[in-house]
Amino acid sequence: MELKEKTVDIPSGWVGGFAESNPAFAYPNPDLTSLPMPDNMLNINRLQRQQAVKWPEFSWETQPDEKDTKRCYQMFAPDISRIGYTDEGRVFSIICPQQGITSPLLGTLNVEVTVTGTRGWVNEDNRELAADMGVIGKVWFSPPKGKESFIIKAIQNLIWNKLEGSHFPFPFAKSQAIMVTTHKVDYPEQPVFPVRRGLSTGFPIPDFAMHEKEAWTVGNLGVQIGPIVKTGYPVVDEFNQLIMDIFNLGSGNMLLKGNVLTWNVWFTSPELVDQNEWASHAWRWRQSIDADHGSPDGPGTEARYYDGSPFKVDLKSILEEERGKLIHFLRHFEGEEKDKILSAIKDI
Repeated sequence: MELKEKTVDIPSGWVGGFAESNPAFAYPNPDLTSLPMPDNMLNINRLQRQQAVKWPEFSWETQPDEKDTKRCYQMFAPDISRIGYTDEGRVFSIICPQQGITSPLLGTLNVEVTVTGTRGWVNEDNRELAADMGVIGKVWFSPPKGKESFIIKAIQNLIWNKLEGSHFPFPFAKSQAIMVTTHKVDYPEQPVFPVRRGLSTGFPIPDFAMHEKEAWTVGNLGVQIGPIVKTGYPVVDEFNQLIMDIFNLGSGNMLLKGNVLTWNVWFTSPELVDQNEWASHAWRWRQSIDADHGSPDGPGTEARYYDGSPFKVDLKSILEEERGKLIHFLRHFEGEEKDKILSAIKDI
C-alpha cells in the first residue's frame, strides 16, 4: 500500500536528523531500547511539532477462542490521538483513545488508555516513524445521568450509594479505576510494544477502513490484553472482574484477557504544537465523555464486520446475564438498600 503524493502546506522549522542519530533506529527492525521511556506528560514543554490521527481504525476479534473469530472494525472518533515530537524528530508524547460505554444495569463506564511511557522518532522527509509505548487500560463509572428509564435509574442510584458508601475502593472514580494491563503480542513479560510504519498485517483490511487518498502517512500497533491488577480487597476484585465480564459481553470481548487489539493510525500532515492546547487535549476529551459520551471533534463509526454488516449483541441476553452476576455479587451485603436493589432487579 502506497500513500499517494499530495500537495500540503508543511510548517517551517523541520530540522530532522534524530532518526539517523543511531544506526540501531533504522528499518527494517528499529531498536529503540537505547532511549529512556519517560512519562508521557513529562516533556510537553519540549514538543514542537505533531501529527494528528484523524482516522484511528481499530480492529479486534469478537470471538478469539472460536474457529470463526468474527473480526470487527471500528474507527474511533477523529483527532482522538496524536504524536508529538521535536524539530529534530524525537518523539516525546503520544495521546491515546478514550471511550464512553453504557452498561444496561450499571450505567456509564469510562474506558481510558493511559500511556505510561513512550520513545521514538518521526521523519517528515520520508513520512516514516518508529515508536515504542507502554499503556494501561483504566475502567471506571461516572454517576448516573438520568438518560435511562426510571427503574434503571433507580437501580443505578441504589447501587452507586450502596457501593460508594461501603468505603471500599470500588471503581466509582478514576483514582480507583479497574487497571487492565497490556503487553507486547505473545510476550506477556514485555509491557512495551512497537508502533511502526505501514498497515497491520495478518488479517484483511476492508476498503471502508482505508484512507490512503486523504492521509499523510499511516502507522500500526498491536497490543495484547493482560490480567486485571488486584486491589488487595477480595470483594472489590470480585466486583472488578464482574464489571470486566459485563464489559466484554457488550463489546464483543474487546478487553478479554489474551485478546489482541490492533490499530491502523492514519495521520494528517505535520503541524506546529500549541503546548497549552496539547496539555489540555486529554482533559477536554475526558470532560466530554464524562458529560454525555460525546466526542468534541465528531463521532467515529459503528463497529462492523469485514463485509460491512454491523456488529450486534443480544441485549436481552446481556441484561439477563448482567442481572444474574449482580444478584450473585450482592450476597456480600445486607440491609434495606440491598433488598430494594434485588427487588428492582427482579422486576425488570
